[in-house]
Formats: sequence, C-alpha cells, structure tokens
Amino acid sequence: MNDRKPPGGRAPAAGADELQAFRERHPDIDAVQLLITDPSGVPRGKSVRVHELERLYCSGRHVAGSILGLDVTGVDVEATGLVWQSGDADLVCHPVPGTLLPSPWLAKPTGQLMLTMHHEDGRPAAADPRHALERAVHRLEAASGLRTVFACEIEFYLLRDEDPPGREAGVPGDRGYGAPRLVPAGGGRQGERAKIDAYGLTRLDDLAPLFDDVYAAAKAQGLPAETLMAEYAPGQFEITLAHRRDALRAVDEAIAFKRLLRGVAAKHGCIATFMAKPFAALAGSGLHLHVSLEDAAGRNAFAADDPAGSEACRHAIGGLQATMAESLLAFAPNANSYRRFRSQSYAPTAPSWGVNNRSVSLRVPAGPPGSRHVEHRVAGADANPYVAAAVVLAGVAHGLRHRIDPGAPVTGNGYAAAQDPRAALPATWQAAIERAVASPFLADALGEEFLKVFLAIKRQECDRFMAEVTELDYAWYLRSV
Repeated sequence: MNDRKPPGGRAPAAGADELQAFRERHPDIDAVQLLITDPSGVPRGKSVRVHELERLYCSGRHVAGSILGLDVTGVDVEATGLVWQSGDADLVCHPVPGTLLPSPWLAKPTGQLMLTMHHEDGRPAAADPRHALERAVHRLEAASGLRTVFACEIEFYLLRDEDPPGREAGVPGDRGYGAPRLVPAGGGRQGERAKIDAYGLTRLDDLAPLFDDVYAAAKAQGLPAETLMAEYAPGQFEITLAHRRDALRAVDEAIAFKRLLRGVAAKHGCIATFMAKPFAALAGSGLHLHVSLEDAAGRNAFAADDPAGSEACRHAIGGLQATMAESLLAFAPNANSYRRFRSQSYAPTAPSWGVNNRSVSLRVPAGPPGSRHVEHRVAGADANPYVAAAVVLAGVAHGLRHRIDPGAPVTGNGYAAAQDPRAALPATWQAAIERAVASPFLADALGEEFLKVFLAIKRQECDRFMAEVTELDYAWYLRSV
C-alpha cells in the first residue's frame, strides 16, 4: 500500500479533516480563492467553489506552470523557459496545510487557500519561491542541529486617491508631472497629512476603524499581528508579526498579512502600498527580518550577556555581511527599490552591523540576554518575503559554516562609518542584477533553476522599465536640451 504524503502537504485524510472543519466553521462560504506566490512576490490564482476543494486536497489541481514565469506586471517572460519552451504545460498545485481560512474583508463570504507547485512526479517546481525557502530552512537546521526562529516586520503606507482640487501644494504625491493623485490616509486636514509625526498616537486614532478591522481579520486568520506604530512619514505605519519557531510558517503569515492589509485598506477606501519608496522626500518602507537559532530544549544559541550576542550570533552576522552585496537583488528586486537607499534615511547603505543601532544593516536589538537575535534591515517592503528570507538563512548558514568574524560593531552614525569599498552594495538595479548573475552563493542559496527564472524576470522588467519615456523625462529634457 502506498501511504506516501502528497507533495507539499499532509496525507489526504489530514487534508480532508482540515476541509471538513473549515466547512463546519464557515457554512456560509461557498467560494475560495486559491493563491500561489510568484517569484516577484505577487499572489496569483483563481476562485473555485468550495466543493472543488475535495479533489484538490486529494490529488492537487493542475495550473499553468507559466504562472511562475510572469514579470511583476503579469507579462510572460519567455526566457524563464516556463512559457512556450515548455508548451505552457500544466503543473500540479497542492495546498499549504493550515492556510484554508476566511477572508473577512470581502463583501461576500469567501475563503482563501495557499498553494505550492510541483511536477507530476512530486518534485517541487523550481520556480516556486516557497520551495526555495523550505530548502533553505532544512539546510540550515540540518547543518547546525538547531531550529530557526523567525519574524517579519513590514512597513507600509496607507494612501487615498484624491482629485486635484482636494490637494494642496507640498502634499506628498503632488509632484506636478503625472504622479498618482495619492495623499497619506489619516491626519484630517491637508496640512496635518504632511506632518511626519513619528510614533504619533493621533495617526492611529484617525485610522482606528481601519486598524480595528485589520486586527479582527488577523484574528480570524490566526495571524500573530502585534504592535502597531506610526512610522517616520505621514501615512506610513508598521505592524509587527510575532516570532515563530518555524521560519516557513512565519513567512507564510507575512505573505497572508500583506494580502489581508490590502483587502482591509480597500474596504476603507485606502490603498495599502508596499513600494520601497513611494515618495522621494519621505522615508522608504522596509521588510525587517528577525532571525535566531535555538536548540531542542528551546535555548537561544545567540543568547549571551554580551549585548553583541554569542559567538554563533557574530558568525551569523559575518555570513550575512559577506554575502550581502551579491545578494542585494533578493532584497531590492525592483527599480523603485534603489530609491530607498539614502544616507540617514533609516534604510542601510552598507553591509554594516551594530548593537542597538538603527543606522546599520544588521542590528542586534537591545534586550535581555535570552532575547539576542539579528535584525536584517536591508530588504525593502517590496521584496518577496520567501526569497529574502531564503537568502538570509543561507547567509546565516554560510557564516556559521565558515566561522566568519564580522569585525567590530559600528557605534554611532553608521552612515558616516568607514566602509571597505570592496564590500560596497550595488548602487543600481542593473548592477545588482549583474552581481546576482555572477554569484555562486546566490545560486546555491536559492537553487540554480530558481535563480535562472528570477534573473530572467528581473532582466525583462529592467529592460522594459528603462525603455519607458516618463513624465520626468519631459519635465527635465523636453525644452532644455
């Protein structure tokens, strides 16, 4: 008898139990949205009737493999090998256990279910970014004998689209050359909307109904949404997600939370954006990844009386430092990503580390000895969390394996600290792509086949983006050159 579990999930009986429990809890839900995250971090899928899930849990569902070969705008990327070269063949998607949940922000009772993609013979589809993270987790834990503890912090802007008469000069988004008519949500009058007001409670009060719905939806989906704060720009916020002793689950939850936030914001007439740099004059939005390792007894391997953490913690930092420049495309995958990296902007500009210091890329936060961990502050909120997390864990493994010394921590202003020019981060999207092409580390961290697909997508996006003639081109050059 073949009792093999289906790829990407548990045995059919466990899936049937999950489906039955969902239908008993939510008898009013008849439609479920199936979601798979593509290499750019974009959720794609379709809506099915709830009765169709029985077959899905039993034998999977065929979906065009080319769904993982699209660029960020949804255009085919032939160079991925997933479109015409394969005859646009179907692959098989299977449920991610525990992700069949309600989507309470939608007008009609609807559920959602996350999927992963496989070949007919059960092999993971190389272009599925979730598999890249799963592989990175297994490799780090097998090599270290420790379990990964992980958490995601995601910064974002809440914006409203307003007609020109409703705007005043100086309001962010009013650039005068065709930018979207977006203004920060909350803040009441226009002048208040332009105030930075970091950590301001009034901003939270202004949007309390929206955030109440965010927390209610997170509770309905079992997502560990915790602290809410106003960030360093009007309309910019952050909600932290709790640490998990399962890095894959932590990132699944971050993916689900981004979708939840977009949905709840839309219900309240707002746009939730995870662009790295929506406004030139305001702070960018980051994806901060928190990582530590613990043994079977739950003891933190990074714990130490030293505020800089244990030797293992410093080796992990050394690995992240050593691999950061060649990995930057994983953390800054889009043209807009590179507008975030500016001195004294709360976005790091060098592979530096420090203790209780937000001007560096790799921070060991303040706290009691048992809480020591590394906060990786490089990725923008536009990064694919699966890809960014996989590369972070591979960097940690690299540092532990080679016992890399990160050197002395930066004290004071990290933007002013002297840096080794050989470790400089790529300054442009094109340069980051070329560094990624030449990186054996990145090919190993993500898998050669995934990296091939990812690079093909980013090269096509870069070519398309750079070929566009923008409103700024006209504003600068039409009458002056």
